[in-house]
Amino acid sequence: MQSPTSSLTNTQAEDLAYQKTILRSVSRTFALTIPLLPEPIEKVVGNTYLLCRIVDTIEDAANLSVSKKQELSKLFIDCVQERLPTQDFVNACLLALRDYGNLDELDLIAHTPTVLRILHTCSQEDQVAVSKCVAIMSEGMSYFHGKQTQAGLNDLKEFEKYCYVVAGVVGELLTTIFSNHSAAFAKSLQAREGLAIAFGQALQMTNILKDSPEDQARGVSWKPADISQSDLLRIAYEKLQDSMQYILLIPKQDSGIRRFCFLAFGLAVMTLSKIAKRTKFNHQSEVKLSRRTVMTFYTFTGLAVHSDLLMKSFFYYSSKVLRKFARA
Repeated sequence: MQSPTSSLTNTQAEDLAYQKTILRSVSRTFALTIPLLPEPIEKVVGNTYLLCRIVDTIEDAANLSVSKKQELSKLFIDCVQERLPTQDFVNACLLALRDYGNLDELDLIAHTPTVLRILHTCSQEDQVAVSKCVAIMSEGMSYFHGKQTQAGLNDLKEFEKYCYVVAGVVGELLTTIFSNHSAAFAKSLQAREGLAIAFGQALQMTNILKDSPEDQARGVSWKPADISQSDLLRIAYEKLQDSMQYILLIPKQDSGIRRFCFLAFGLAVMTLSKIAKRTKFNHQSEVKLSRRTVMTFYTFTGLAVHSDLLMKSFFYYSSKVLRKFARA
């Protein structure tokens, strides 16, 4: 039987090789989790991550004005939706980011045509879902470019909107893609799709709390100004509870999808627990998980995804410190 990769053209094979290589360069975590997915899903999810990373790079460019970020975001959406030649975005973006320090992310932007070529080899259903996700994220981030202040976002409602456009929408996308490729998954998640948003938001809240010292150093906060750290940890714990329900609904036969989600979830639980044990920290390295911890948990997930009890036990014992905020 011919494998899916054996019928690829040379260009397609080279494009996929680039996608795998650059993924390892721009994200240690997702380079670990995405290969756990079945091959057709791995391709589209990896591709989506890279497209979202391009959007993130524009947001993270501290030397760009709000108007320039918004201009580049619109150009990017137009290219993803095939309204403009991709090279128009690449040229404009590389010129604007000529002083940007992350060479891997600049290389990714230069290879935007490669990333989009891969997207166009995916099914039409997956392409529509990815295009919609990237548009919502890019337009949402464009809106929030003008909201960046040291004081933080106005309130919890605005904070949850931000978490949705940068991550909740990715949870929705993953559910759509998984459903496109697994009838069992689609049936199991029917009418519970809202849990996918909480899954994405939980991961984003973890990143916001973890990265808050670095954000403050550059004069930005994505935390709501009127909410305490304790309340944020309580909300994050509630999102994690919904995320656990989401993962438990994934059929055991879809073990790659289950493990992908549980690995990302578990790393978030352990990171938030480290944050919860501190009244203050000055650098994300203080709450970053060690390589040994990550790899030990990676091995554990290979067993745990076959047992609801093991997954629930991990969550119960690893989130003890977070539960005190839920009781407060």
